[in-house]
Amino acid sequence: MAAVQKLYPRGTVKRIVKAHSNRSVSKNADILIFLDYMLFMQDLMREASIRSRKSGEKNISANTVRKVTEKTLRKFQG
Repeated sequence: MAAVQKLYPRGTVKRIVKAHSNRSVSKNADILIFLDYMLFMQDLMREASIRSRKSGEKNISANTVRKVTEKTLRKFQG
C-alpha cells in the first residue's frame, strides 16, 4: 500500500516564504509557488530526458539530471 504524503498547511508555507523573502505574501502566493515549482520540475525532467536520449541511455539517471539542473535553474531565475 502506498504511503500517504502529508503536505504543509498553507499558513506554514506562507510563514516560511515570508521569513526567507522578508516581504509580505499575498493571499494565493503559496499556490503560485507550487505551480512554479511544478513547471520547474516538468522542464527539468524534459531536459534530462532529451539529454539522456542523445547520449544513448534508456533511462534518466541522477547524473543526467545534475547536468541539466544549472541550465534549467537559469531559465527560472527571477
